Amino acid sequence: MAVKLELYRVFKEVAETGNISEAAKNLYISQSAVSQSVKQLETALQARLFARSPRGVSLTGEGQMLYEYVRSALGLLATGEDKLSQAQQLLLGTLVIGASDTVTALFLTPYLDAFHRRHPGIRLKIVSGRSAKVLSMLRSGAVDIAFASSPNDAALDCWPCFATHSAFVAAADFPCDFTHVYTWQEIAAFPLILLERKASSRVFLEQEFLKHGVTLTPEIELSSRQLLVSLARIGLGVAGVTLEFVEDALAGGEIRALQTDFTLPARSVDMCTLRDVTPTAAAAAFMAAIRSGGHAFGR
Repeated sequence: MAVKLELYRVFKEVAETGNISEAAKNLYISQSAVSQSVKQLETALQARLFARSPRGVSLTGEGQMLYEYVRSALGLLATGEDKLSQAQQLLLGTLVIGASDTVTALFLTPYLDAFHRRHPGIRLKIVSGRSAKVLSMLRSGAVDIAFASSPNDAALDCWPCFATHSAFVAAADFPCDFTHVYTWQEIAAFPLILLERKASSRVFLEQEFLKHGVTLTPEIELSSRQLLVSLARIGLGVAGVTLEFVEDALAGGEIRALQTDFTLPARSVDMCTLRDVTPTAAAAAFMAAIRSGGHAFGR
């Protein structure tokens, strides 16, 4: 049995004032409208809720029992409306972002810092994972925003954040000729250090090499980008890396890039949301800052 919420609001006001006229005044409706609402509720519930007297009305036993639940329910609704209003004003709420540790460290950190300073009531939750993981979480609703490499999914709205470029690097004293321009086959012949198969950058490299009839068979497969550089630095092989993520190591001379007679296509790390889902106020504010390219939120 469905009873309109407004009938319960009128019932609560009458119960608390004990007077039809006073309740009508507080609700900004006529006395007859209040009386009619009470009558409708009693008819719908098949219970007498008020005892009438010349001095006003008072709750019956059944009315008193109902009143306790109505007061609690309407109180919860009011609290919910207030919390929603605060969330829309960015006074409270939660923003869940999915991204790899590398993307968080090298790109997102200043945005997260600025957002937290401007909106301290918003709880920021970062879920770490590679592109496939965070995109899966986005589709399931577990994260509000995902940062992933070239997702190419019609169900998503994606905003390119920065381009990435693949390269092969080795220790400065690795037994190779850094002046030589290597072919696809020559690169594949090195003892290779690559990310694990499920990594999007690994899939990308394999696909590009296969287009030229070359299969990549790494000697070492890792789950950590940082380890790629660490193991290359000690001379265990040639690592397939993302240039933007190893700039410090290259600048410091810890590793050197091999030259190739081919250029791998650039990729991009995109900010992704579900196309048919309206973002929360917090997500919308964070995305706006990313699109503006500024770390100072609200400018």
